[in-house]
Amino acid sequence: MRFDLLKILLVDDNQHMRLLLIEILRAIGVRQVYEAMDGSEALAILRTTAIDVVLTDLSMSGLDGIDFVNLVRNSPDSPNPFVPIVMITGHSTERRVREGRDAGVNEFLTKPVTARGVIHRLTLLIENPRPFVRAGDYFGPDRRRRDDPRYRGERRRDEDKATYVDDPEVGRGHPTRRI
Repeated sequence: MRFDLLKILLVDDNQHMRLLLIEILRAIGVRQVYEAMDGSEALAILRTTAIDVVLTDLSMSGLDGIDFVNLVRNSPDSPNPFVPIVMITGHSTERRVREGRDAGVNEFLTKPVTARGVIHRLTLLIENPRPFVRAGDYFGPDRRRRDDPRYRGERRRDEDKATYVDDPEVGRGHPTRRI
């Protein structure tokens, strides 16, 4: 993995957390790290610099992580609505994770942050990028991480309904049975 080629933007109002993340990123070879204290400052950096990955805290004063992600994904003047975003949080309640997911976060990283966790999330973003989808008022990475052959529920996407068939012997919408 060539982490040395990445330009990473850290968005966190806590200087100590930014310093910790910078040390972790430098230790794994990242050379270009940009810092912002809130979402407003981060948007300004995104407008002037081609960032590869954003690591943002969920809870910040000013423009918080959820509002920042919503602006990046949905604002008409967003500099890069497709930039991969990792949400860092010490508040990993189901409600907060759902808010981040629904805003268009690619990955989550819970505190306390470890080098292993950072490496794992960056590797997921690079080696297994998820396609972006627009559905209703959602724009962001596809929430489905894989096609689960054990899934028995209704396939709601038009392309799924047109591509997959029901086969009572192998299960609903089995991917090996294409029309």
